[in-house]
Amino acid sequence: MRRRPESSSTAPDTSAKKSSGTSKTDEEAKLNHGIQIRTARRSGFTWLTLFAVIVYSSWAVYQYQYENLPVPLTAEQAGKRGFSEVAAMKHVKALTELGPHTIGSDAIELALQYVLAELENIKKTAHWEVDVEVDLFHVNVGATRLDSGMFVDRTIIYSDLDHIVLRMLPKYAPEARENAILVSSHIDTVFSTEGAGDCSSCVSVMLELARGISQWAHGFKNSVIFLFNTGEEEGLSGAHSFITQHPWSTTIRMAIDLEAMGIGGKSAIFQAGPHPLAVETFASVAKYPSGNIIFQDIFSSGVINSATDFQVYREVAGLSGLDFVYADHGAVYHTKNDKLKLLKSGSLQHLGENMLAFLLQIATSSHLSKANATVDDIQSSHDTAVYYDILGQYMVIYRQRFANMLHSSVILQSLLIWTTSLLMGGSTAAVSLAFSCLSNILMWIFSISFSVLAAFILPLISSSPLPYLSIPWLVLGLFAAPAFLGALIGQHLGYLVLKRYLSNVYAKRKQLSPAIQADLIKLETERWLFKAGSLQWLVLLVVGTYYKIGSSYLALVWLVPPAFAYGLLEATLTPGRLPKPLKLATLWMGLAIPILASAGQFIKLTTVIIGLSVRFIRHPGGTPEWLPSVGLSLFIAAVICLTLVYLLSYIHLSGAKTSIVLSTCILFALSLAVVFSGIIPPFTEETARAVNVVHVVDTTGGFGEKPNSYISLFSFTPGKFTKEVEEIKEGFVCGRHKAIDYVTFSVKYGCLTYDGTEEGWDESNIPTLDVVKDINGDKRITQVKIDTKRSIRWFLAINTEEIEDFTFNVGLEELVAADGKRSIDGWHTIQASGGKNAPTKFELTLFWLQNSTRRSAKMVQSEQRPLLRIRTDLPGVVTPKVETVLEKLPPWYSLFGKSTSPHTLSFLSSLPIDF
Repeated sequence: MRRRPESSSTAPDTSAKKSSGTSKTDEEAKLNHGIQIRTARRSGFTWLTLFAVIVYSSWAVYQYQYENLPVPLTAEQAGKRGFSEVAAMKHVKALTELGPHTIGSDAIELALQYVLAELENIKKTAHWEVDVEVDLFHVNVGATRLDSGMFVDRTIIYSDLDHIVLRMLPKYAPEARENAILVSSHIDTVFSTEGAGDCSSCVSVMLELARGISQWAHGFKNSVIFLFNTGEEEGLSGAHSFITQHPWSTTIRMAIDLEAMGIGGKSAIFQAGPHPLAVETFASVAKYPSGNIIFQDIFSSGVINSATDFQVYREVAGLSGLDFVYADHGAVYHTKNDKLKLLKSGSLQHLGENMLAFLLQIATSSHLSKANATVDDIQSSHDTAVYYDILGQYMVIYRQRFANMLHSSVILQSLLIWTTSLLMGGSTAAVSLAFSCLSNILMWIFSISFSVLAAFILPLISSSPLPYLSIPWLVLGLFAAPAFLGALIGQHLGYLVLKRYLSNVYAKRKQLSPAIQADLIKLETERWLFKAGSLQWLVLLVVGTYYKIGSSYLALVWLVPPAFAYGLLEATLTPGRLPKPLKLATLWMGLAIPILASAGQFIKLTTVIIGLSVRFIRHPGGTPEWLPSVGLSLFIAAVICLTLVYLLSYIHLSGAKTSIVLSTCILFALSLAVVFSGIIPPFTEETARAVNVVHVVDTTGGFGEKPNSYISLFSFTPGKFTKEVEEIKEGFVCGRHKAIDYVTFSVKYGCLTYDGTEEGWDESNIPTLDVVKDINGDKRITQVKIDTKRSIRWFLAINTEEIEDFTFNVGLEELVAADGKRSIDGWHTIQASGGKNAPTKFELTLFWLQNSTRRSAKMVQSEQRPLLRIRTDLPGVVTPKVETVLEKLPPWYSLFGKSTSPHTLSFLSSLPIDF
């Protein structure tokens, strides 16, 4: 039997106990005799196989979790009580054939008539014990201000809206009227798309659900209300008008919203709560559960500048519930490519079967009233839900209170293990831990630096700063390869520093030969790097638990299995054990559960970020072109540093370092070559660049001046127009020479032409801002009459550096009271839209700040900030010049619409401070 000396990480320094003389030398020789250090033998083939298995496993998880859709059922297969995608697709086809159906258009009236006719048919064929009520609800006028999100700095005005409301309940259980579940989506689209995904698909699912529910509702304890609203695309107006004005709204106890940020795929929960009843019920009955609190945390953080009707139901009505979203092909959102042929087969079946099972369960529940607890009460009690699905087949869900207990338990146990280990190892272990943490820091620094550098290179070698939009997998070579290379180099530098330190420690010990010491040092260093990987996840778990972030379950998943595998296969309680090479079995066992639980989420998040890049810019030209790619590269580098930290610790002792580095460099070089050559275009007809072509009539230059008319071409997608403008011609000049203020945003880079812009508009359509009264007393008050002429869609910005508050009247009705307003950058915006009969004349009363009247005329003139700015749009009007430009746009260009972007004809005007 041979004796093994103590490991450096746990054994105290015993050099003081050595005796002198030749007898001791003989003893050392005996100790070294027969000691064998097993080195790590990991060939390049082994690593190639390992990488291939990990990549394939991650891809397989993603495919099964997000691309595995159910088989569509026909009406015959689904039966009277089931859900049929084939039947629902007929509704999608009918609605998309109408073309874009914005509020105030003829198409939206046809869409409403279609939905109303289908609901009347459902009413006729419903079960004889089911009471079906159909209500065509008209809204005259209303206003709202939300407390958070993208509309926080503005007041939303809406008028002349029509919604369709359907209620189902048992005919012989009238008490079911008092507790209702709301299922809601919007019929209207933006002006640039037929809206197959957003949200004709949602409306069609609701129609088919209503047909099925009409055969079940006789056994319900609660009623089900389906709301087909209009005005969502113009500031969530439909949901607000229903919640605040419809008599049935007081009976609603839970709200379910169906939305789309792309087209098709699996419709997943991306917002839930605050009461967990809805998501818990869904998890228990859904056939294909899909949802993850990661997306909820990201959305609620404000990183994604968007909003859904669920915000209204939660903030204004205080309701809990679920918000579902289609998020595949995010690049087509609000463009011409949101069309029927891109809607994946099985998408509607997935949502429909899940929703049908959920509604049948929740409608028979006697606990529905409990879901109406206030948001503040639920959040203060930490009783929200943490939820995530596994492979789209099973949903894990538990309360935040349990999550806090579970996470705290793991944190305490981890800290106890680390503390014990450091106490046993003494100062050597403490310093080794510090240097292993340094290796993690260097890993992060180098990984981020290399990946971000690649993002900076792209605009220099490509016609577009986003060359990966049409082929998203290019990001593997463009960002993942340099991020991985940087992580490996950074950790290897830390490895060398730690190895140098341990060499100094072992040098003081004369029991072992230099060759044996060298091998022991390498093995000890490898183990410290592996353990440091779990430490960074422990830090994230501590932070996430402290701030009660639901997504911190990821830290738990990536901390516990690797730590368990290490403890089972590598750790020992024997203090004198020599370190051995880490087993590949430890890696397999440690990564199996994390990959299964999170690989699909990371890949899905990457595709969502890529899709968002198409509409990334809020102010065209106001954001560096490289910023979207830098954001994507940072995310990819972070994922690599977090998930591959365990794997990287194995590489340093292998003979495959050179081949790994070379392969990574080749992948990166090939990706750059593909981008530089232009073999793969950044945009295609199905992944189009989001642009706007607007005929602008500008009267902001001053009173008495002739209106300035021009065509403005700009994009919310990063990049220049140089080549495209050469093909379009039409006299466009591109650059930053003229910034255009569209009230809700500014265009700092774009293209302008003044050629042939005098036709297609009339001066009688220019909005007017007339001061009818200006009182200078203790407090200055100014009354302004606003006439938007033919426009039913307009935006007014009020200078809050001069104005303290305001009231807004429609006729004799005070729609907005003087109750304090939020502002951003010194402006509060009124955003208005409505139907064909929406009012166009309003009265605005301004209450000035106390010191405004003391401002000098010279100061006012130098600042050049008007008191009021207004933009009016004429929806559906395309001037001859705009029509010519649209015809010449490349096929990979698409008009882009959103609640704040202009239509094809806009008028700009203003009221100066010194009117």
